Amino acid sequence: MSSISRRRFLVTASGTVVAGALAPAFVRAQASVKVGTAVLGDYALAGPFIVAVEKGFFRTENVNVEYVPFRGGPNLVKAVIAGEILLGAAGSTDILVFREAGMPLKMVATHTEGNHFTFNVAPDVQTVAELKGKAIGVTSAGATTWVFARMVAQAQGWDPDRDVKIVGLGGLDAQLAALARKEIHAFVWGDGGAVTQLAGKSKVLMRLDKVTPRWISQIQYVSEDGIKKQGDDIRKVMKGLFSAIKFMTEHTSDAAEIVAKKIGWSTEAVLAAHKISGPLMSADGTVSMEALRSMQDTLLEFGVIKKRLPVEEHVAREFAPVKLGG
Repeated sequence: MSSISRRRFLVTASGTVVAGALAPAFVRAQASVKVGTAVLGDYALAGPFIVAVEKGFFRTENVNVEYVPFRGGPNLVKAVIAGEILLGAAGSTDILVFREAGMPLKMVATHTEGNHFTFNVAPDVQTVAELKGKAIGVTSAGATTWVFARMVAQAQGWDPDRDVKIVGLGGLDAQLAALARKEIHAFVWGDGGAVTQLAGKSKVLMRLDKVTPRWISQIQYVSEDGIKKQGDDIRKVMKGLFSAIKFMTEHTSDAAEIVAKKIGWSTEAVLAAHKISGPLMSADGTVSMEALRSMQDTLLEFGVIKKRLPVEEHVAREFAPVKLGG
C-alpha cells in the first residue's frame, strides 16, 4: 500500500487516468489544478477524489485535476499554503490546530460529518470495560486519535492517565504489530479498521461518535491566497467531489470497485468501510458551526490548542452548500 500511497493520478482530456510519474510531458502539461488528501488509506477521505477522477466528474466541471495523496496532515498543509495543492482534505481538527499556529488556511466544506473514526480491539476483546489497566494505541500524543482514546476512557468513568495507558505508535502497521504482541489491546483508527477486521487482525468495537460530542470528522480546506486567486477553480473542484459522493451513495458497489483498485483494498473491505463512514459523507459540504465550536471546546479541554479563536474566522462560508445540477 505504501507504493500506492505515493502514486499520483492525472486526468487527461480524454478522461484517462495516468500515473503521474509515467505520464508523457504533453499530458502532464494539461493538468491545471492539484488536489490532495492527508492519506490514501481512508475510504471516506480519499474515495471521493478517486471516484471524481475515474468517473470524469472534475472534467465535467471543465477543470483538469491531478490527485496527490500525502503521508499525513502536516505535509498536506504545507503544500496547500505553498500553492502546490489548491484544495486539501484532512481530519477536521487540522483547521483549528494549524490556524491557531498562524497558518493562512480556511475550511470550505465538511467532507465527512459526525465521527467516522473507529475503536478497534483485539479479536478476543468483547467490551470497552475489559480494557481497564491495559494499553490503547494512538498515532501520537496530542493527535486526534489521542483525544478520542482519552474520551473513551472518560466515558467509562476512568482516569485516562491512571486507569489505561495511551501509547503513541504511529501508523497502522505499528498499531497492528503491537496488537499482535499484546503490547496494546485496542487502537483508534479511521474507517480502515474495516480492512484489519476482515483480515482477522482486529475488530471494530464501535464508531467513535458514540463517545464524542457534535463533531466533523473530515474537512476540505484551501489557502487564503487560493481563495483570492482561484475561487472559481475551488468551486469547480468541490462540485466534482460532491458529485462523486453522490455517485458513491447511489452506486456504492460500482464506486467500491473503483476505489478498491486505487487504495489496495479488496472490494469487500471497501464496502465494509462504506458501512462505517458512507452514511456520514456530506451531501453538500454544509458546515455546522455548532459542531466546530464543540470540537474547539474539546481540543481546548485536552490542551491540544491553547487559544479560543472565533470559529467563524476558520471558515470561508461562500463555498458551501454545494449545489449540483440535475
